[in-house]
Amino acid sequence: MKKHDQDFIKRQNRLTVFRIIQNQHPISRASIAKQTGMSATTVSRIVGELSEQGYILESEQVSSGLGRKSTLLDVVASSVLSIGIELDTHQIHLGVVDMQGSLVCSEIYPRAAEESPEHTIVRLESMIDEVTKRHAIDRSKVVGIGVGLPGIINHEQGIVVFSVQLGWKNVPLAERLKVLTGFDVVVDNELKVKALAEHLKGAATGSIRTALLGFGNGVGSSLILEGEIYRGDLNSAGEIGHTTMDPNGTLCECGKAGCLQTYINISSLLLEANKIRPIRSIEELFEARRAGASWAVHLIGRALEYMAITVNNIVCMYNPDSVILSGELIDKFPGIYEEVEQLCLSRFVWEPLRGSFQVLRSGLNERGVVIGSGLLAQNWFFALD
Repeated sequence: MKKHDQDFIKRQNRLTVFRIIQNQHPISRASIAKQTGMSATTVSRIVGELSEQGYILESEQVSSGLGRKSTLLDVVASSVLSIGIELDTHQIHLGVVDMQGSLVCSEIYPRAAEESPEHTIVRLESMIDEVTKRHAIDRSKVVGIGVGLPGIINHEQGIVVFSVQLGWKNVPLAERLKVLTGFDVVVDNELKVKALAEHLKGAATGSIRTALLGFGNGVGSSLILEGEIYRGDLNSAGEIGHTTMDPNGTLCECGKAGCLQTYINISSLLLEANKIRPIRSIEELFEARRAGASWAVHLIGRALEYMAITVNNIVCMYNPDSVILSGELIDKFPGIYEEVEQLCLSRFVWEPLRGSFQVLRSGLNERGVVIGSGLLAQNWFFALD
């Protein structure tokens, strides 16, 4: 076997062992060997390396049950930190994430929709500097930056191929941000990193096939199959918001007519509402619904129906065991969850599949993208280190 193949296998084994300890701690060496099929010697060598570097420690707990007792392994949460960033049309959410996926601190900054890519990237460097100083973060422990944003992303090269919401095309985000900050940078689609966070630390822990749906400024989905993010050939798997519902429908911001998201996303709802009366925010639209305005009741009711249709389409295509509802609409108006769930069960989900999956709330809500981006940066670090 060639040396570079051997090195690759060693890195993969190391990453596998580390991820198991990170996600299942406290855990014994024997349990890791059983799960991975690695020899006890290989597991002990990797554990020794990780322990020597200060990433893990031997816990005082010992495994229960019959037979020989074994010391359990745990992570040193503060030994590794990463910066997680959610980049959206009107705001930037930035946080510091530790090795257990907890937010050490976070800040939200406004962003103008027309802001250029270069100006945003320069601002990101300034924000990172400000947050780390304000919260006394030891930058020597920061192993990288993860950025989650809407659109089609070349995650291997860190290039924003196309983002309708941001108006970006072929932006080398990772390269530019690394030059400015000195940190390694990984970039991915926001719902993919959010699905990763939900799988590791949120509502989808223990799930085998998870579909995460995002309803907010856009409409999208992300799939986790057998514990891995399903990406497709161009990392564009899950762009369900641009599936065509009506070729003669409303023009979408992507340039096509009748895309699914034109019936659900916030900007489309506000555009329709303003044909009736001036509505400045999604909160005002829901207030009009609560007040009984028939046009608002119809508009939001139609959006909820299309959300339930989206759940049915995803379930029919991928047969997941869990469907997570997330996004700004779900976070701001929790009652939507029950309404969509009821529509799924009563009208829209194909009858043979009813009862075959759970409809779940996001466990991380607005923190999901930041935490997922931070964890992605850590995974990148441990895979290469």
